[in-house]
Amino acid sequence: MGLDMGMRRIGVALSNAERTLAQPLSVIQCKNRDRDISAISDLAKENEVGLLVMGLSRRSNGELSPTGEKARRYAKRLKRVLGLPVEFVDEANTTAEADEVLSAARVSRDKRLKVVDMLAASLILKRYLDGEREQL
Repeated sequence: MGLDMGMRRIGVALSNAERTLAQPLSVIQCKNRDRDISAISDLAKENEVGLLVMGLSRRSNGELSPTGEKARRYAKRLKRVLGLPVEFVDEANTTAEADEVLSAARVSRDKRLKVVDMLAASLILKRYLDGEREQL
């Protein structure tokens, strides 16, 4: 399962059993950490997820951004709650790429806002599947 952690929304994507494809699944509207963790947990259990892949955002100087720090905190909690391994990939430009794809497909701005995060999550997951794991 791929996760694009944002301050307001969390995009979710799944891979196929062969780990060759990544597809958007849903968007979780952030409320509070416990509710967000519960929503991720429910999706992971429902889809028999064996691994979580999270995007990790960094500032231009290489330090974690506030969103990257949030992803790290959530990863620790998810590991504890779900007992699943968590991997990270660089999420640089995934939201912009997702927005470009949707714009090129002539998806309206209102609809793009509803789906861009799950498309970004699928790009994060695809990067992982393609072997672009971040070495930490």
